[in-house]
Amino acid sequence: MTSTVRTRNRTSDADADADAAPRLPGAWRLGLIRGALEIKQFFRLREQVIFTFAFPIVFLFLFASIFGDDMANTGSTASQYYVASMIAAGIMSTSFQSLGISIAIERDDKVLRRLRGTPMPPAAYFLGKIWLVLVTGILETAALLAFGTTLYDVQLPSGISGWLTLGWLFVLGITGCALLGIAISSVPKSAKSATSVVVLPFLVLQFISGVYILIDTVPGWMLNIGSLFPLKWLCQGLRGVFLPEAAAALEPAGSWEYGRIALVLGAWCIGGLLLCLLTFRWKSRSDG
Repeated sequence: MTSTVRTRNRTSDADADADAAPRLPGAWRLGLIRGALEIKQFFRLREQVIFTFAFPIVFLFLFASIFGDDMANTGSTASQYYVASMIAAGIMSTSFQSLGISIAIERDDKVLRRLRGTPMPPAAYFLGKIWLVLVTGILETAALLAFGTTLYDVQLPSGISGWLTLGWLFVLGITGCALLGIAISSVPKSAKSATSVVVLPFLVLQFISGVYILIDTVPGWMLNIGSLFPLKWLCQGLRGVFLPEAAAALEPAGSWEYGRIALVLGAWCIGGLLLCLLTFRWKSRSDG
C-alpha cells in the first residue's frame, strides 16, 4: 500500500512539473525570431548588402544613360520603362537567387541538419527566410524608386489602384520566386556549384522575359519559354503600373492581362510550394 501511494505521489509530481514547464513558442513566433536573426546576419555582410541594393540601381543607370530620354513606341522614357524591369529582376534576385544559393550553402555546411535536430518546427526556418526576402525586397524596391524619382524623374503610380496593383504583384511575385528558389536549392550537389546552378537560369530568364530587351523585340519562341516562368509575367504587370496605357500595344496580347498575370503568379505560388514539399532535403547528398 505504501509503495502504491509513493508511486502515485511521484506520478503526481511529474505531472505537476510537466504542467509547470513553459511551453515552447509556436512556429509563427519562432519564425519571427528566426527572421530577425536572418535579417541581422544579412546586414552584417557589408559586401552582400551593397551588391543586393546596387544591382537594380546600377542597371537602371546604365539603361537610362544608353537609351536616353525617349524609347520608340513606349510613349515614355527609358528610365520609366526599365524601372519596372529592374523592380522585377530585383524581386527575383532577392528571392529566387538569394535563397537558392544560401540554402544550398547551409545544407552543405550541415547547418540545416543541425537545425532539423532541434525542437524548432521546420516551418519556422522557412518563415525566417520569407521574412528576410520580404524585408530585403521592400528595401531594394524603395531604394530603386527613390533613385529613379530623384535622378530620372520616374513617375510613380498616380492613384490608389496603381499602388494596389504594385502591392499584389510584389506579394505574388516574391512568394512564387522565393518558393522556386527554395526548390532549386536542392539541385546543386555542393555549395561550390550552387552559384553556377542558380545564376545561369536566372540570367537566361532575364533576357527571354523582357527585362533587358524591349518586349516586342524578343523572338516569339523565347517569349513562349519565358511565359512558363513568373519573371515574364511580373515584368509585364509592372510595366502596366509604370507605363502609359498606350504602351500595352507592345505586349504580345496588346494588353496588360492583369487577370492572367494573377492566375499565373498564383499558380506558381501553389506549384512552387508543391515542388518544395517534394524535393527539399535537409541533408546533402553526401550525407545519404
